[in-house]
Amino acid sequence: MRSRHLRLQAAVFLGAVLTAAAALGQAKRPPAVPLVVHDPYLSIWSFSDRLADDWPRHWTGAIHALSSMVRTDGKTYRLMGREPRDVPAMRQVGLKVLPTRTIYEFQSGAVHVRLTFTTPLLPHDLDLVSRPITYLTWEARSIDGRKHGVEVYYDNSAELVVNEAKQPVEWSRPKVPALAVMRIGSKDQPVLEKKGDNLRIDWGYVYVAIPVTPSEFTTLIGPHDAARKSFVEQGRLPVAHGPQGPLPPPDDREMPRPANQDWPVTACSFRMEVDNKWQSRWLMLAYDDIYSIQYLGQKLRPYWRGRGAEAAGLLETAAAQYADLQERCEAFDRELVGDLERVGGPGYAGLCALAYRQAIGAHKLALGPEGRPMLFPKECFSNGCIATVDVIYPAAPIFALLSNDLLKASVTPVFEYALTPRWKFPFAPHDLGTYPKANGQVYGGGEKTEENQMPVEESGNMLIVAAIISQVDGNTKYVARYWPLLDRWAEYLKQKGLDPENQLCTDDFAGHLAHNANLSLKAILALGSYAKMCEMAGRGDKGAEYRRLAEDFARRWIKLADDGDHYRLAFDRPSTWSQKYNLVWDKLLGLKLFPPEVARKEIAFYKTRLNPYGLPLDSRENYTKTDWEVWTATLAESRADFDALMEPVYRFVDATQPRVPLTDWYMTRDAKMRGFQARPVIGGVFIKMLDDQAIWRKWASRGSGS
Repeated sequence: MRSRHLRLQAAVFLGAVLTAAAALGQAKRPPAVPLVVHDPYLSIWSFSDRLADDWPRHWTGAIHALSSMVRTDGKTYRLMGREPRDVPAMRQVGLKVLPTRTIYEFQSGAVHVRLTFTTPLLPHDLDLVSRPITYLTWEARSIDGRKHGVEVYYDNSAELVVNEAKQPVEWSRPKVPALAVMRIGSKDQPVLEKKGDNLRIDWGYVYVAIPVTPSEFTTLIGPHDAARKSFVEQGRLPVAHGPQGPLPPPDDREMPRPANQDWPVTACSFRMEVDNKWQSRWLMLAYDDIYSIQYLGQKLRPYWRGRGAEAAGLLETAAAQYADLQERCEAFDRELVGDLERVGGPGYAGLCALAYRQAIGAHKLALGPEGRPMLFPKECFSNGCIATVDVIYPAAPIFALLSNDLLKASVTPVFEYALTPRWKFPFAPHDLGTYPKANGQVYGGGEKTEENQMPVEESGNMLIVAAIISQVDGNTKYVARYWPLLDRWAEYLKQKGLDPENQLCTDDFAGHLAHNANLSLKAILALGSYAKMCEMAGRGDKGAEYRRLAEDFARRWIKLADDGDHYRLAFDRPSTWSQKYNLVWDKLLGLKLFPPEVARKEIAFYKTRLNPYGLPLDSRENYTKTDWEVWTATLAESRADFDALMEPVYRFVDATQPRVPLTDWYMTRDAKMRGFQARPVIGGVFIKMLDDQAIWRKWASRGSGS
């Protein structure tokens, strides 16, 4: 009876876990699960239903192997990774994806195990956002009423530090007080030599750091088969550490060898005795890239190195803050998910929780010239560009909500580049180069020609983002340095914005389009944004002039775009339509250039054009963009209309194939990815939160140093 009672208790506990996940709006089946996600190079995901079904992978799909096993009562089970093949997987009974944490639950007949990945991306703290450390925590407890010895194993392969497996690596054991540390990196260290899209980092060093506690643990740097075999057979590794410190380790530095020769790993194992109370062990997985970005020819350090910090100090500080950061992340997740659910419902909360680390982790926070923070997004699997303005714009809502300092950091590199004599055009640039080299625009011929650029698109984007920053700050101090650029871009939109010429917009995969109604909306709202900033800055005459202009353009737009029960894709194309997602800023920035009837008519029409997995981008194709769908849904005045437009999006998240970090370009009839994955634009799904002014003010007040 005692055993049956305990099994019943365990079942109740697991039911509560799954119910809690549903209450938090968890996707039934995340397309990919974030594990260790910090920046475009340190970005490791699970692409499978169960953590033991496959190896974790870099966002590009390349294997970045992390392995974990548990041994109890002489039986070994896999938690993470697909080898050793003869070791069975422990039954996975739960998964929660929260903004800063991913929590897996496992169970055998004797013990319940929880594995948590905590990445403290607390957006109001730039040092934490920049800190390249994820904590892995294993918790275990007995569920059969008896005590059990539980051994836990972890390793990560040298794949984390090379672009290709043939590259040689070397390793060492740095000495850091109170920590056992293992380090591995490429032998050649080609710092910032490569640029491109489908690349992994091959410079810097990955660290595994374990707190030295009275609990027994073992570590090994060496071939994966030796490490895993020793654990399966003995529950420990050959090199032991304990309360009296480490036993003699092997040579401090092995001879370099290719990453694919014996697949070297940094491995460790822990032992704990468990009863019906949780026992835990943890480690830190860190990456020091030494230099992160090349900006206008200058190598930039990661932001966390701003005060001369080194890897050893980083690890010491992070270890000392473990308990505090676990509590802070739990509180942050609870509060943010609660507000997301209040604003948009459980499905919306689940979408944003899944998008959170992807959105931030597709950026790199670097220390710019004169100590300025600079945040660089990467166009993951679209063209590899860095600091793309029409990526910054859709990603802006997550930072507008949670960290205005990060929003400023994302546009500062663009503003500073446009101030240089190199940028001679009257409109804003598209990008700053190819990641990680931000040395000047490459898209559309770069600085040599304006052919195939996005002049209306990017000028509008920069003006609107500048207005968002100013609204959150309540002043124009940040933009004061850039008035010459803002004036120039506003003048350009005055001449070219109402009826755009045959050019590209951010949805460039759809090709050139003249008289683009949604692009015209952006220009009009950008002019209204510019007028608002002028008024805030005491430039009353200029503000009044551009306000009148924007109002006149809005009246003319309504007539040019009208197509009866909706508004056209292009002014000269009757019986067409498109998502007017740019219109959302009229409401969110309080510009009030368009009467409410415009959005109402569009929303009513969109509801008649829904496919099973979403609203097409326009009448030409059945594909759509995840970020723009949420912007469009935010135009709705009622929660019922918002939900009607969003329910197909939630179905897409659960059904989309292939299994990759959330795509933002997919087909609305079958949910299949059309292109792109792991991109920063997914931060745009947070835009609905800006529709609740009280919640926006609450969060924004914590995230701006101005």
